[in-house]
Amino acid sequence: MELTRGACGRTLLLITQARCIFPLHAPKVTANITRMKTPLIDNLQYARFSPAIFEQMRAGGVDAVHVTIAYHESFREMVLNLEQWNRWFEAHPDLIFKGMDAADVTHAQATGRTAIFFGFQNPSPIEDDIGLVEICHQMGIRFMQLTYNNQSLLATGCYEDDDTGLTRFGRQVVAEMNRVGMVIDMSHSGERSTLEAIEHSTRPIAITHANPHWWHAALRNKSDAVLKSLTDAGGMLGFSVYPHHLAGGSACTLGSFCSMIGEAATRYGVQNLGIGTDLCQDQPDSIVTWMRNGRWSKATDYGEGSAANAGFPPMPDWFHDNRDFGNIRAGLIDVGLSEADTDGIMGGNWLRFYESSFGPQV
Repeated sequence: MELTRGACGRTLLLITQARCIFPLHAPKVTANITRMKTPLIDNLQYARFSPAIFEQMRAGGVDAVHVTIAYHESFREMVLNLEQWNRWFEAHPDLIFKGMDAADVTHAQATGRTAIFFGFQNPSPIEDDIGLVEICHQMGIRFMQLTYNNQSLLATGCYEDDDTGLTRFGRQVVAEMNRVGMVIDMSHSGERSTLEAIEHSTRPIAITHANPHWWHAALRNKSDAVLKSLTDAGGMLGFSVYPHHLAGGSACTLGSFCSMIGEAATRYGVQNLGIGTDLCQDQPDSIVTWMRNGRWSKATDYGEGSAANAGFPPMPDWFHDNRDFGNIRAGLIDVGLSEADTDGIMGGNWLRFYESSFGPQV
């Protein structure tokens, strides 16, 4: 920050990070900033992004989205995905911009736009080079999963028969991610690997998009032991609306989903809960094949699907796109959560997590 002299002769405080100028003695403006509504944050999407989806983000009042920019890509291939996002930022500056830290969520609210934060669902972009962790953070990557279903160089995925935990490389990468301010995400990892990541990390980690296994026994959903360990350490769970993670699949009711969140709040503390929809809107079925198979398999792996149901499953009728977050908010109120607790789940808790997670370790 710096002081400067305004046209009317009053001293002004220039806050460059917030991208605004206001007088040092301006209580009304300060009060308005203090009263800014709690943000709406979706902490995982992999839609087929387009201007239409960016418009829907604005129509739905979504202030920030964590988007996946890598599944099986190499570093160079990931950079090509960043180039596409740069073109969208250039073409649609009235709708979206690149988010780098928590202050950008507030800036998005103040300017009526959506801050886009980047993450990897697989560590493939860092290849076998620990130095790329810092390089990727400098490029704006704020989340990285240590695995995507399979064994990686760092840890074991949830679809492997034998979970051997963090590898030697994995332990070093966790320490490096802690140092630079990149969040460890264990959404697609096995039980032992997840517990070891929580224990080894010196900063809270995240499971950005999953649900409790006690509600729906999918391989991707997380055990009570994992969720207690995660939240006891200050970590965050983002609830997924991807049908394979829902009790009843595509037929899951809003009441069931929100009642599950209410129970999770009782078990784990509402302050550790948020939304990570795993929205894959408008993606063709070829993309889910890529997600599941990458280049590692000659045979088709159906993941959470089957040969008879190989594509993306239909979404539940209460959530189709970014304009439907109001349904979740209303559902949480209906099951007895307070306005304050609902605000936290819908974005306030993720904002607090961003504030303590994206900068270098001190």
